[in-house]
Order: sequence, then structure tokens, then C-alpha cells
Amino acid sequence: MALKNSYDFEYLVNEAERLVFEELEKQLNEDSEICKCQECVLDMAAFALNHTTPNYRASLLGKLYANTGSPKYNNEIKKAVKEAITKIKKNPSHD
Repeated sequence: MALKNSYDFEYLVNEAERLVFEELEKQLNEDSEICKCQECVLDMAAFALNHTTPNYRASLLGKLYANTGSPKYNNEIKKAVKEAITKIKKNPSHD
């Protein structure tokens, strides 16, 4: 039985993605010297997401809980994004 054929996984969302993207945009706007090409931005997002605790939801009610975000979790996101920017800035995947 293929689960994707029997269930709608469209509602299964990692809210960490939204939070990382929002924080990444904010931090990128604060520094004009950071490369903002697609490769670098995707590398930054991937790095930050790989260093952040996942926060999955599967319903609207779950979205309401995920949107509240604790200060500790928000700090984790900010730290992961900052580390991602620093790492990719020093080692871009292009010349």
C-alpha cells in the first residue's frame, strides 16, 4: 500500500521552514554584502533547516500552536540562520 495514494500529505507541513525563510529574509536584508543568488540562499536555508528542530503540523489547529513559537525556539531559528549565513558567506558554492 502506497501511503501517498491513500492519504493527502499536503497538510503535513514543517512550520520551521516558514520561520527559517522569514528569518533568513530579515537577516539578508540587514547585510548588503551577502550574496543573494539562488544557490547561496538555498544553501543558507538548507543549512539552517538542518540545524533547527523540526516543527511539523498536520491541521489548522496545529498551525495555530506552531505560530505561537516559544522564545527558545525563535532563538534557535535566529541562531541557525545566522550560522548559515556566516558559513555560506565564507564558503559559497560558486566562484
